Order: sequence, then structure tokens, then C-alpha cells
Amino acid sequence: MSLRAKVTMACQSSGIWTVRPSRCILPLKVVRTSKFRHVFGQAVKADQCYDDIRISQMTWDSNFCSVNPKFVAMIVDASGGGAFIVLPLSKTGRIDMSLPTVCGHTGPVLDIEFCPHNDNIIASCSEDCSVMIWEIPDGGLISPLKDPVVKLDGHSKRVGILSWHPTAHNVLMSAGCDNVVILWNVVHGEAVVRIDSMHTDLIYSACWNRNGSQILTSCKDKKLRVIDPRKGSVICEKDKPHEGSRPVRAVFVSDGKILTTGFSRMSERQVALWDPNNFSEPLTLQELDTSSGVLLPFFDPDTGVVYLCGKGDSSIRYFEVTDEAPYVHYLSMYSSKESQKGMGYMPKRGLEVNKCEIARFYKLHERKCEPIVMTVPRKSDLFQEDLYPDTIGPEPSVEADDWFAGKNGEPILISLKDGFVATTKNKEFKVIKSLMATTSSSSSNRQSDSVVREQRESSALIPKIPSAIHTICTPDEPILKEE
Repeated sequence: MSLRAKVTMACQSSGIWTVRPSRCILPLKVVRTSKFRHVFGQAVKADQCYDDIRISQMTWDSNFCSVNPKFVAMIVDASGGGAFIVLPLSKTGRIDMSLPTVCGHTGPVLDIEFCPHNDNIIASCSEDCSVMIWEIPDGGLISPLKDPVVKLDGHSKRVGILSWHPTAHNVLMSAGCDNVVILWNVVHGEAVVRIDSMHTDLIYSACWNRNGSQILTSCKDKKLRVIDPRKGSVICEKDKPHEGSRPVRAVFVSDGKILTTGFSRMSERQVALWDPNNFSEPLTLQELDTSSGVLLPFFDPDTGVVYLCGKGDSSIRYFEVTDEAPYVHYLSMYSSKESQKGMGYMPKRGLEVNKCEIARFYKLHERKCEPIVMTVPRKSDLFQEDLYPDTIGPEPSVEADDWFAGKNGEPILISLKDGFVATTKNKEFKVIKSLMATTSSSSSNRQSDSVVREQRESSALIPKIPSAIHTICTPDEPILKEE
């Protein structure tokens, strides 16, 4: 039998051809159609990087970096406590060693995150068991920042996870090594919800869904939990989403589904997609490689693309999540020579839409931060509406008190057609606290950029201090006087 006859019989038996062709014809559809199939990653030029930064050497599996359209913040090495630096995006090149830092923590900083509703507000947590809220002036720091706007004390062990509520103003979630999740009303500086009896071991990750009505946690007890945050009760849970004993990360993706990254029994890295309505079997489970670094997932709800960045890896894999089997479709991989110690992810409103940029990462090396741009190749310079549907804007849809009372708010969307332009001033950030008299020294310090800092406790000479209202105003607004 000739070679051609053998090939023909093989193709007919496998179902590729239904009739014997006169010549070898490949199937018409060999690759899944997707507008993101040719997305490519590219590092920026050297003069657009941030050099000479001593990135923290802590072995904690957090991003170590947070970024928004104004600033990039990175956790750095510091002696005698913890610190992080905040740089305006335009301050590229070599960073002076004497640059002021945010250095109010007494232990190493483990996680930082910018507020999604005010680009000048950032939260940090540390090994000193505290959470602190800071305001960064528009031009960046001109002197070391030591006194936070608010200090939140409630954890008994180090705090390693922070996440701002996506739609409610001034609601912050923290999770610590005491296996406790706390929801803070930052306006009042108080812990409103404390979930302390649910997790029996170390919490690996905690995140919100799109409108902030649910929380998703992964834990060392090998359970994945979907939680009602205000009731503090479990909606559903999955035991052993991945068989391995290494850390599991989980995020909400489209239509309420859950994407997890973890390890198999043979320590192979895996990615899986779950339907919370049927946790018995994953929709898909794929093995990736045998590296040991934890995969950090970043999901873009506008495009349905999820990016997996492994700590210690030198690559970023990206997949498209769809409703078609196998649901999680591999797209491509960005590779470089140097490994990453952390990763920041720019919100959609900070991207350059005229260059078809769909994502931008800030990769932390040992001594620098390198932006990496993800681009869809298009010939036209016009606005690509299919790449940029309306996206989440900076305006909150519900206040903290209303959210804790049970009101939900859907994200307020904005168009990127003309690039993001702030049509309203930054949301006013207020702190209301009652201070009791003690025998410690007091100081009341006010910065020139209209920031009213948290007062220290009074001296023994003053018997009592009435309740005070501290307000952080935008530069255009008057400062609320103390009462």
C-alpha cells in the first residue's frame, strides 16, 4: 500500500475526512478564533524602568507592588522596621537612595494596595500586626511619612492580606496569620465584621467578587470558601481543590465562576475552573509545569483574560476564560531572562488605549521595577471598541455605612474612548474617631497639603480631649475644622 493510501485511511478512520479526497486537504478549522490569540508582551526601554530600588527580601507570597494611574508603590528593604516607596509614574530612571519612604510600621511590610476610589490613598499591613492607611500628596513624598491617617489594630498576629472593596467607599478587608478576616469601616477606624472561627489554618488568599457581595478565600486547611461577608457565613465550600499541599490561590472570574491555581500530589502546578453551584468536579483542570513558585492570578473582566505570574518565574502565562469547553484556553507566554520577585497590575483606566494596550504589569526584579506592556496587534490607530468595553471607574456606588447595613452597589462603568479623564474630584476621605485622655505625650500635626493627621493621645496635663473629626480634603477644598 502506498504512503498516500495509508494517510488517507488513517484520516478517514479518525474522522478528519468523511470522503476520500483527490489530494490531502487539512480541516478548515484548526485553531480557535479569538481576538486575543496574538496578544504579545513587551518590556519597556531601560530609561522607562525604575532602577536602584532595594526590593524587599521577605519570603511572603504577596504582590509586593501596587499601581494606579498616578503612582507605583513597592515594598523595600528597611532597617529597624518596614517601609515602602511611592513614586509618581513619570519618575523613571535611577531612583536616589535618599528618596523618602513610608516608614511607619515597626515590622516588615507584607502587603500594600491602593484604594480604587482615591488614587492618593494606600493601605499597608505588616508583621507588627497592624493595618495603616496613608495619604500620598499629588507630587509624591518630599519627606519620610511616619504617621498614618488611620491605624487599624485588631489582629493578634502578622497581617499578610489586604483588599479594598470594589464598589463600597472606605471598606477594607484584612486577613492575618491569626486565621481571622476583618472588614473595616475606615471612616470610623473600627472593625465592623470579624470572621474568626471559620478558618482553622493560615489563609492563603482572600478576594471580593465583582460587586463586593461575596468573599472568596483559600486556606491551608485545603478548603476553598465562598463567604457572605456581612453575615460571616459560608455560602459554599470545596474541599481539596488541588491535591498538593502547596499554597492555593483563587479569584472570581466571569459569571461568578472561580479560577484556582495550586499543585498536584506530584508538585506539578495546576490551574482549574470551578462552578460554585456545582463544586463536585472542576469545569477544567490543566497541568502547567513542575516549578515551585506560587502562581498569582490577575483577571481582566473586560477581556476575559487571566494572567498567571509565578513568584520566582521569569514568565507570564495568559489564558482566555470562555463559556466553551475546555473553558480556560491557553493564549501565549511572555518570557524574559530575570525572575520576578513581585508583580503590580495597572487598572484599565491607566492604560494607553491608542496603542491597543490591554494590560500593563510592573515586574519587580531584585534591584529594579520593569513595566511590561500587553498589546493586541492592530493596524488602525482608531479606538478599538471591541477591546475596550466600558470598564470599572473610580467612583464608588455605595457608602460604607450603607453597605454594612445590607445595600449592594454594582460598579459604575466609564468609557475609555477618549482616554480616562477624571470628571469629579477624588472622593473625600474622612476619619471620625473618639480619643480618650491618657498619660502619654500628645501632638497634633497638620501638613501644608491639607491633610489632617491622626492625633496622638493627650499629655497628663490635659484631663480630657473631646471627640475630634479629622478630614482629608482634596487640594481644592477647605479643611474641616476640629470640633
